[in-house]
Amino acid sequence: MFGKERNDSGKTTMLNIPNSLTLLRILLIPVLVIAYFWSSEKRELIITSVFVLAAVTDWLDGFLARKLNATSMLGAFLDPVADKLIVSSALVLLVSDSGVLARVFHPMPFAVAVCIIIGREIVISALREWMAELGERGMVGVGVLGKVKTVFQMVSIGLLLYAKPIMGIPIFRVGEIAFYFAALLTLWSMWAYLKSAMPYLLEKPPE
Repeated sequence: MFGKERNDSGKTTMLNIPNSLTLLRILLIPVLVIAYFWSSEKRELIITSVFVLAAVTDWLDGFLARKLNATSMLGAFLDPVADKLIVSSALVLLVSDSGVLARVFHPMPFAVAVCIIIGREIVISALREWMAELGERGMVGVGVLGKVKTVFQMVSIGLLLYAKPIMGIPIFRVGEIAFYFAALLTLWSMWAYLKSAMPYLLEKPPE
C-alpha cells in the first residue's frame, strides 16, 4: 500500500514534490485551452510545449515518488486523474477543430479513435473502482501495455497539436497515423484488463 511522506516533525506531508507536479499537470489544462484559441504566430509551438510539459511531469512525478520514497494515497489518486484530464482535454480540442478535421484522412475514423481513447479511460476507471470494492484492484493495475499505450497517445497528440512540417517531414500526418495506432493499443490494453477481470465479472452475485 502506498505510504505517506513525513517531514522531520513527523507530520504527514501530502503536497510533496511528486504531488505538486501532478497538480501542475491539472493546472496546465486551462492554459492549454486558452492557448489553443489564442491567435499567435507561435500558437502551435506554445500549445505543443504546454502539452509536452504535462507529459514530462507525468513521467517525472512517478519517478520522483519512487526515488524520494514520497508515494502517497493522494498521489495514487491524482496521477491517473491528471493523465485522463489532460489527454481528454487535448482530444476534445482537436476533434472540435474544423481545421484539424479538414486535414485528417477522414473525420469519421479520427472521431472514432477519439471516442475509443476517452471511452476506454471511462471503462477502465469504472472497472478499477469495482475491482477495488472486491479487494482485487491489483488485477487491473497499470501494466507494460498500458504504459506503451500512454507513450503513443502522448507522442501522437503532441504531433497533432504542432502540425507544422519539420525538415519536410509531414508532422501532422505522422501524428495522425501514430494516433490511430495508439487507438488500437488502447483497445488491446482495454481487452487485456477486461480479460484479467473476467472471472470476477462472470461471477454470480451472492443472494
